[in-house]
Amino acid sequence: MFCPKCKSEYREGLYQCSDCGVDLVASLPPEPETGVGYVDFVEVFSTYQQSDIAFIKSVLDGEDITYYFEGENSNLMVGGGAYARLLVKAEEAQRTIEILQDMGFLEKN
Repeated sequence: MFCPKCKSEYREGLYQCSDCGVDLVASLPPEPETGVGYVDFVEVFSTYQQSDIAFIKSVLDGEDITYYFEGENSNLMVGGGAYARLLVKAEEAQRTIEILQDMGFLEKN
């Protein structure tokens, strides 16, 4: 027997949680999935241009593509000479590449 509120386990013959005062149940429902998990990202593009980043982000948002621009901080890009890397889910990489090609950011093969 289990308390559905505090999840404490009780032996058979008890019908109410001693802490919560709630009626016990035979089994607890399964825990809901948190939706958190491993995502495989791949790099599909890099740039030094803040304007490129803003434009690409707006297009990818509209296409509902999961992405991350690594190093997009303008201070690092300008002062440190670093570039921003566009990372997307591996399963969305080909679609993203095609979009970037259509926009002229990547050459078509």
